[in-house]
Amino acid sequence: MSAKRIAILGSTGSVGRQALELIAASDELTVCALAAGRNWQLLAEQVGRFKPQAVALADVRAAEELTRATAGVCVLSGPEAMTELVRRVRPDMVLTAMSGSTGLPATLAAIDCKADLAVANKESLVMAGQIIMTSARSAGINVLPVDSEHSAIFQCLHGQQRGAVRRVFLTASGGPFRTWPERRAGQASLQEVLNHPTWQMGRKVTIDSATLMNKALEIVEAHWLFDLPAEKIEVLIHPESLLHGAVEFADGSVLAQLGSPSMATPIAFALHYPRRPARASAPLDLAAAGGLHFERVDRRRFPAVELGFEVLRRGGTAGAILNAADEAAVAAFVAGRIPFGRIVEIVREVLNSSSVNPEVTVESILAADAEARRRAEALIGAVEAGSGGRRQPQA
Repeated sequence: MSAKRIAILGSTGSVGRQALELIAASDELTVCALAAGRNWQLLAEQVGRFKPQAVALADVRAAEELTRATAGVCVLSGPEAMTELVRRVRPDMVLTAMSGSTGLPATLAAIDCKADLAVANKESLVMAGQIIMTSARSAGINVLPVDSEHSAIFQCLHGQQRGAVRRVFLTASGGPFRTWPERRAGQASLQEVLNHPTWQMGRKVTIDSATLMNKALEIVEAHWLFDLPAEKIEVLIHPESLLHGAVEFADGSVLAQLGSPSMATPIAFALHYPRRPARASAPLDLAAAGGLHFERVDRRRFPAVELGFEVLRRGGTAGAILNAADEAAVAAFVAGRIPFGRIVEIVREVLNSSSVNPEVTVESILAADAEARRRAEALIGAVEAGSGGRRQPQA
């Protein structure tokens, strides 16, 4: 059996790097294409090790440096480079491991090429889940979630009657500030925000985990991946991060997926599907775990969670608005322009003040994205003006 040809979009990020290590350890997988934003140095190392047919960099100058540093590989560059890469290489599977809304065009290109999708870029599903899932069904391809929670639910649903599903549970650790006083948490530094208690992830998703905005995005993601209404999606705080997702059925039984808090497990599951890999991460010692604890989300303390359900209520381009506002607010926090506690406030204000287009097309999504970023920037500017232009301390 020939090896499955994988294209990794976002190969220099956290998920992309882990995926490459898993591929290196497998005889069933091979790398045919790699893409990144601007980190040409690491991409050059990956090219030397994995010998892809072609690579892509969004940053043109970085691509020029990569071309000089490598030989014998096709280097594509510019904002459309990832899309062109997918169409040129035509892989068996595309792992969308880039962060943010930039992954949407390449995701749609992968579907056009009838490549299976391993989706770590949840933003594309939040923005355009209706388009992606409808197109994927028409193309007859698999859409495999890489988020640990959705991978867990996918595994629990395998072979089950969808009509028997009563509800699904997405779990959240609660982030680093679950037990902090609210006022103190609102002034947390970037370093404190990035100190997640159980997971090692990229910067953006770690910040979203601290606000629980990642759960808002994952609620929308679950809706599209599993064709579930809002009332069948629940979020639970689970500080140990050992139970990643669960499904309750009509007979009262609950199936859950447990494992060590390592992204290697859901990445490997998606890459190898439908075969289960021999081993991806350290086995879970249930006796050593001691106990599993669950609690309902305090939506006053974590108001971001409610925004995911608000998107499902409003439909249309609401997901694109939510995602764009969050990306803008998180970037502003990282840059020291706003305090941590203002991220969710800005996202909520943008979502509440924006008109939702009920017609979901690529054009309407991009228009909603641009308008939401404009509104978010205006609010960020107002926060800066109110603080006298002082940068927030990020130490």
